[in-house]
Amino acid sequence: MSHQQPLSRRHVLSAASAAALTATAAETMPVIDTHIHLFDPTRKQGIPWPPKDNAKLYKPALPARYKALVAPFNVRGAIMVECSPWVDDNQWVLDLIAKEPQMVGMIGNLEPADAEFNKLFDKLRANPLFLGIRYGNLWGRDFDASLAKPAFLAGVKRLANAGLTMDTANPTPALIGSLLKLVNKVPNLRLVVDHLPKLELPTAAPALREYEKTLAELARRPLSFVKLSAVLRNVDGRVPTDAAFYKDRLDMLFGVFTENRVIFGSDWPNSDNTAEYPAVFNVVRDYFAGKTAAQREKYFWRNSIQAYKWKKRSLERPA
Repeated sequence: MSHQQPLSRRHVLSAASAAALTATAAETMPVIDTHIHLFDPTRKQGIPWPPKDNAKLYKPALPARYKALVAPFNVRGAIMVECSPWVDDNQWVLDLIAKEPQMVGMIGNLEPADAEFNKLFDKLRANPLFLGIRYGNLWGRDFDASLAKPAFLAGVKRLANAGLTMDTANPTPALIGSLLKLVNKVPNLRLVVDHLPKLELPTAAPALREYEKTLAELARRPLSFVKLSAVLRNVDGRVPTDAAFYKDRLDMLFGVFTENRVIFGSDWPNSDNTAEYPAVFNVVRDYFAGKTAAQREKYFWRNSIQAYKWKKRSLERPA
């Protein structure tokens, strides 16, 4: 696994280049964005995230705003990934997207080890827009500790047997190891590893080799997918927007998981902390310009069907 190349001036995002990206971003290939967040800080109960002091994010992130933003990129559908630990917000999202055919589903938040899991899960899974749950390095969770709980494994098996998906969060080498343990215990679980390009690689050679070995072993599990999302990085206060800067990392992940198990996700609007949607989209678009048309289609929408089993809600959506 190679580190990314050093930052140079040609990689740096400027206001002029961002505007040019927006103007030239129209696509003809359909796109399914498998990772967006929806929230509304104007709600009476407020929101647990993002914090009020984050001026970029602390404003309504709702379907109408998203649809207007992604129109130039031919985004035909999106999957909302829960960013709230409040259990009631699962239903809030389902109600919100019920009349939004562009929203093809949501990944919710439930704790599999909780005594109320079965009851809550059965209620939510009755809605076809509920595609699974998120579990990883967030909300104070300890994945390895959870693996030791019989109730957690029972809940994950219930999820897998229902044909639903588990997304992860905030990848680290330790989390990849925990995920491998999990899929070994629950081999019929469809797993999506979110934001793997942003994982901080171990600096020590033995630790790096161990991570690469574990990742390759996880990739051998046919129901394990990876989002090539959260690709852009802030490097010394600047954000490279040349796809060549990220090529080594993306090549490695594409090679390990193959063209059949990589999927697109923008992480909007959390991605605004790094760069706006046009830059986020165009870096991966430019990277996949070097692939075949079939490989581009798999990444931008076809593989998402296998990962999430989402259903078309409109004749305008990809089949």
